[in-house]
Amino acid sequence: MRVEYGKANQLGAIWDGIGTNFAVFSSHAEAVDLCLFDSTQSARESKRVHLARSESEVWSCYLPGVGPGRAYGFRAYGPFRPRDGHRFNPTKLLLDPYAKAVSGPRGWNDALLDYDPTRKNIELSANHKDSAPFAPRAIIVDSRFDWQNDSPPRVPWERTVIYECHVKGLTKRHPGLPQELRGTYLGLCSQPTIDHLRDIGVTAVELLPVHKSVNERRLTDLGLTNYWGYNTVGFFAPDDRFSCAKGQEVFEFKTMVRQLHKAGIEVILDVVYNHTGESDRYGPTLFLRGLDNSVYYRLDPDDLSKYVNYTGCGNTLNAAHPRVQRLIADSLRYWVEEMHVDGFRFDLANTLTRDQSGKVSQENLFASLVQDPILSRVKLIAEPWDLGPNGYCLGRMPRGMSEWNDKYRDAVRRFWRGDPGQVGELATRISGSSDLFESQGKKAQAGINYITCHDGFTLRDLVSYNEKHNEANKEQNRDGRNDNLSRNFGREGPTDDPEIDRSRDQMVKNFLATLAFSHGVPMILQGDEMGRTQRGNNNAYCQDNELSWVDWHLEADRQSLLDFVRRLFAIRRRCAFFLRQDFFSGEKIPSTGEKDLAWLRPVGSEMTEKEWRDPKRRVLGVLLSGGSAGGRATSDGSAEPFSFFLLLNAEDHEVGFALPRFSLKGRWTDALSSERNPRPLQGAYASLGPRSMRLLLYELD
Repeated sequence: MRVEYGKANQLGAIWDGIGTNFAVFSSHAEAVDLCLFDSTQSARESKRVHLARSESEVWSCYLPGVGPGRAYGFRAYGPFRPRDGHRFNPTKLLLDPYAKAVSGPRGWNDALLDYDPTRKNIELSANHKDSAPFAPRAIIVDSRFDWQNDSPPRVPWERTVIYECHVKGLTKRHPGLPQELRGTYLGLCSQPTIDHLRDIGVTAVELLPVHKSVNERRLTDLGLTNYWGYNTVGFFAPDDRFSCAKGQEVFEFKTMVRQLHKAGIEVILDVVYNHTGESDRYGPTLFLRGLDNSVYYRLDPDDLSKYVNYTGCGNTLNAAHPRVQRLIADSLRYWVEEMHVDGFRFDLANTLTRDQSGKVSQENLFASLVQDPILSRVKLIAEPWDLGPNGYCLGRMPRGMSEWNDKYRDAVRRFWRGDPGQVGELATRISGSSDLFESQGKKAQAGINYITCHDGFTLRDLVSYNEKHNEANKEQNRDGRNDNLSRNFGREGPTDDPEIDRSRDQMVKNFLATLAFSHGVPMILQGDEMGRTQRGNNNAYCQDNELSWVDWHLEADRQSLLDFVRRLFAIRRRCAFFLRQDFFSGEKIPSTGEKDLAWLRPVGSEMTEKEWRDPKRRVLGVLLSGGSAGGRATSDGSAEPFSFFLLLNAEDHEVGFALPRFSLKGRWTDALSSERNPRPLQGAYASLGPRSMRLLLYELD
């Protein structure tokens, strides 16, 4: 095999049609070898090549005649001194951090550990067993693909409705799909799935991690898997768990994106750059740890053999280091430019804002991403917290990023549960959370509003369980959040009591209506529109089974809920003021003389300061003037300047509301109610049953 000098500025394995350039970074390695395998199943490499080191600390070579489908890995030589932060061990086959496709690993084995687990002091004893038979392998890919003039939908934030879903979980039980497509990239972009998403008004799917991930050994020993996938080892490689054909995950992922784009649906990836699947110092050596441990990870300054754990997952990526920042930015650009995705949601994003000392800094990775000519054009969403000091940073991400708003989640849950003193907090959240975002110069769409997400109860479980039931996770029900702000309405779990079922159905509709009619960007959890349950499990990260998969078989009550959701988001699309980017002011609009937003009490007058402070108040009327949208319909006729009266009653008794009057002649029409049989409007009066919502639209004569 002829070996030529490689290009150090092209990291990863880049095939040019003739041969492949291999390049990998390591600052502290003394030597790096490239190992080639005849197949992904070969136990031993067929060829080993010594790489040349450049001034930029990149090790590279070029191999003519080596191309797509070839498996490879690296071995790095250097000191094994964990107490100095170095864990080099050439008996460990290392995955390319820039690998575009990854096969394996093939089961867990002690050979994957860089230390000797039989020794008492693991910090001094290297493990010399060859990990190649068990380690994951990188695969050279052919990036060519017929995109068929693919054009990203570029849905503006103010029109965005996000659907958080799992590639496998969404379609694994779909009766309308062939068995081979269920739970795959191609299943997610199938016509039945697309029809469902479009039917309920979804404009973007936010996919739980699709980067290549691995299972923790503990889960494997328990017979469980890391279903969610927050255990990344491949920042460029789509996970082969979701492909129909072996070795076709890149092609099938691109096909999925292309088909969703044709339907006008964007693809947002939930990405995990805060930690990796190598876990703590007792975890496996799969890639970064063996390539340059002290560069890629944050190490405990008091004991460099240990990792800083701001993530709760054993390690923390050192995102303050320039090389790590480049790895992350290169990964993001690859997914945008090569895979055509439309945005990212950053798991535990606050970890990526910390400087070398661990403090949250304004000069961070995101400050550069929002100015990047490629990445600034796509949707960037932060989960604005981590487990480190001062780790809660909601409202403090740079302009150009939106943020998951858990204050919205908690306020809506507390109000509908009937907690005292919640109307003021609820009003702030459903009007866009200006207290969090306006002072930062952000628009109302900076907040991603949600009531449920993958982490926690489903919406059905939120109204069916007071306590978590995570026994299936085999952690003695110790895992998961204890305070879920939930209410079971008198019985824990399933019930045959029709009154309890009625209350639960109505409350689910209350939650979804509140979400749909709040200012900001709504996010729905997969299956909530069909009453999906996890039987009280609020941490189903390791449940790759029917507990987590969406059940598409619709009984009458679930069909009714689905119809309700269709109507919700159809109404949202019709109301022009949801296209408004600025926050409401509560001031009068010159053209109409009406306030853009008013908070009304049942008698029809506006709320007083005393009433806002009343802990017993659980009723609120929200009046949005049609003029707050500019007083006119959108040019394409997709939204109209209705006035809008949303009535919310969390009391256990009926409440009546006087209807507002306007100078322009028109009439209030009943648009929607969470009650099964709401009373008809009676003149200028609307009744609202216990624990219910009602929406009225004012249409001009």
